Amino acid sequence: MSIKKNDFVEIEYTGRLKDDNIVFDTTDESVANKNNINSKNTKYGPVIVCVGQQHVVKGLDEFFVGKDVGTFSVEILPENAFGKKDAKLIAMVPTKKFLEQKIQPMPGLQVNIDGVMGIIRAVNGGRTVVDFNHPLSGKIIVYDVKINRLVTDKKEKANALARLYFSSDVKIFVDGDIAKIESVQDVPGNIVDDFKKQFKELAGVELEFVKPRENEVTQESEKDK
Repeated sequence: MSIKKNDFVEIEYTGRLKDDNIVFDTTDESVANKNNINSKNTKYGPVIVCVGQQHVVKGLDEFFVGKDVGTFSVEILPENAFGKKDAKLIAMVPTKKFLEQKIQPMPGLQVNIDGVMGIIRAVNGGRTVVDFNHPLSGKIIVYDVKINRLVTDKKEKANALARLYFSSDVKIFVDGDIAKIESVQDVPGNIVDDFKKQFKELAGVELEFVKPRENEVTQESEKDK
């Protein structure tokens, strides 16, 4: 069966730069270790995404449509990946601004300026060149991707959305057409409405935000004693 927009698919992938073959992302822990990009906060293994919802870069997202299960190599141009390099996002910052914060500017250093992340490209006397483009902007990338299967189970779909929208360790309970997500904080109404709409349209379940289960709270409290 050909994949269409809003279908859920289980995939494995490795992303690399076309020019120098540097791996920047992967779902395979052994590949991550081999290329020194292993992250302790990343859970490796197959992932489930919803096609057409920008859960992956645009070029890969669009590639899935019309395909079936199988293994592919996909070349993606910058405009469909991490964007073209924008000269307007390259700024000259007084070097003294870094020195005042006890930061010694040097090429390649990642910095936070007024809440925006950038990378120092050059230091010329009293001026420092900071690039606020995405680190992979302007790059042609290649994804080696394997589409394992089409996901049709509502519970799997709901779990996948919860982990994509919230975090990998979010607690979600699915019973039939109802999905309940545990939240210790109140979620703003407009955000709740948006998530409910997406869960209904994409996963076919009604979404509810609930407080942690009382028995779990009790158990945690007893452990703290």
